[in-house]
Amino acid sequence: MKSRVAVTLLAGCVGAAALRGQTPASGSLLVLAKSDQTLSIVDPNTLKVLGHVPSGPDPHEVVASTDGRFAYISNYNGGGNMITVVDLVAVKALPPIDLGPLRAPHGLVFVGGKLWFTAEGAKVIGSYDPASTKVDWVLGTGQNRTHMIVVSDDLKRIVTSNVSSATMTIIEKSAGGGRGGPGGPPPGMPNRGEPPGSPPPGTGNRGRGPGGPGGGPQGDWDETVIPVGRGAEGFDVSPNGKEIWAANAQDGTVSIIDVASKTVTQTLAANVKGANRLKFTPDGTLVFVSTLGGSELAVFDAATRSDVKRLKIGRGAAGIQMQPDGLRAYVACTPDDYVAVIDVKSLEVVGRIEAGRQPDGLAWARRR
Repeated sequence: MKSRVAVTLLAGCVGAAALRGQTPASGSLLVLAKSDQTLSIVDPNTLKVLGHVPSGPDPHEVVASTDGRFAYISNYNGGGNMITVVDLVAVKALPPIDLGPLRAPHGLVFVGGKLWFTAEGAKVIGSYDPASTKVDWVLGTGQNRTHMIVVSDDLKRIVTSNVSSATMTIIEKSAGGGRGGPGGPPPGMPNRGEPPGSPPPGTGNRGRGPGGPGGGPQGDWDETVIPVGRGAEGFDVSPNGKEIWAANAQDGTVSIIDVASKTVTQTLAANVKGANRLKFTPDGTLVFVSTLGGSELAVFDAATRSDVKRLKIGRGAAGIQMQPDGLRAYVACTPDDYVAVIDVKSLEVVGRIEAGRQPDGLAWARRR
C-alpha cells in the first residue's frame, strides 16, 4: 500500500481519470480528521483516499513543504506544544517538533524553506527551520489568540488574525532590515524558540529576532495592529497583495483592509455568523467564506464586494483549500464528515470525499 501511494505521489496523480472531464489535477489533497486523529492523502482526480497517517492529538491545521515531501500538522491540544511531521512519500509519521514554551500552535504556512506558525498560548509567531531542526525565530504579537498566519513569498510581510482581540496584525520588515540576525535559540533549548516579551498593542511596535539586542541590522520588524470585527479568524490576502479580507465570526461581517494604508476601508454586512475560513480563488475574482454556524458557503465577488451565491453544502463547514489551477475548491464539512468538492466555474458541488470523522484542516501537496 505504501509503495503504491509513494508512486502515485511522485507521479503527481496525473494518471488518474479527471473529475467530470477536467484536466487532471497535479498533486494531492491532504485532509485532517479531528475525531479520527488522522491525516488522509487524497487523489483529487478520483476523490479516493490513498493512505492514512496518525496526525497526533487534536489536529487543527496542516501544510505541505514546497517540495511536497513532508506535511506539518499543528496539534492544538488544549495548549499543547507539538507539531506533527509526516513523510508523505513513505506515508508515515516522523518525530514531532517540540515547541517548548510556545504553546497552542495553530496557523501554519510553509514559505522560503521554513515552517511559519502561530502559538496562541504564548502570543507569538515563529519559524522552524527543517534543515537545522530548530525554531530559529520568534516574535511576540501582544494579541489574544493569534490564530492564522500568512507570510509573503519575499518574506517581507506577515499577517495574522487575533481572534479574541478582534484585530489583524500586519508585520513588516523595517527599512533595511532582513528576516532575522545570525544566531539561534538560546543554549540548552534544542528545537525551541526564544519567546520575547510581548510588545504592547498599537502601531509601530518593534520585534526582535535572534542575534543580539534588537536582532541586529536584519532583525527589526514593525507591527501594525488593526481593529476589525469580533472573532476575526479566517482571512486571506488577495493574490495581488493589495487587500486583506477577514471574516468576523461573532459579528457575521467581513472587514476589508487596504494593505498600503493599513486601514479598514469597508466592512461588509456579509451574514457569515460563525465564519471559520476565508479564501480567495487563485485569480482573485471570488472570495469563499465557510461557516460552522450555518449550512451555506458564501461566495463574494472581490471587485464589486457583492454576494454571488450561497451554496448549500451541509450543516456547517470549516477548512477551505483552493486547487492551485483554480478549477476546484475543497471545503471541509465538519459536522457531516465529508469534504465537498466545488466546481469554481459553475459554483456547484460536484463530489464528496470521505476522509474521516470531522474533517477540518486542508492542504495541497505537489511533488517537485
